[in-house]
Amino acid sequence: MAELSTAQNELATLIVESLNLDTVTADQMDPDAPLFGGDLGLDSIDALEIALAVSKRYGFQLRSDNPENRKIFTSLRTLSEHIERHRVV
Repeated sequence: MAELSTAQNELATLIVESLNLDTVTADQMDPDAPLFGGDLGLDSIDALEIALAVSKRYGFQLRSDNPENRKIFTSLRTLSEHIERHRVV
């Protein structure tokens, strides 16, 4: 498992806290593992919760009608990269 970057660790912590995950900690998350359909057991409702938490924390919206959502939400790494490109500083 690859080590998390600072941005990935911050996002992993946000995901763990906003979804109240008790089976994994932020530092245990693999940045390249699938967010959905993998070990985390996340579903579409969790995607909405993540999008809301990202919006509050990073100051931009992840829109449900974005055709790139499947790619954006592939893994912690892809979501973190998307956030870094679009976050409000």
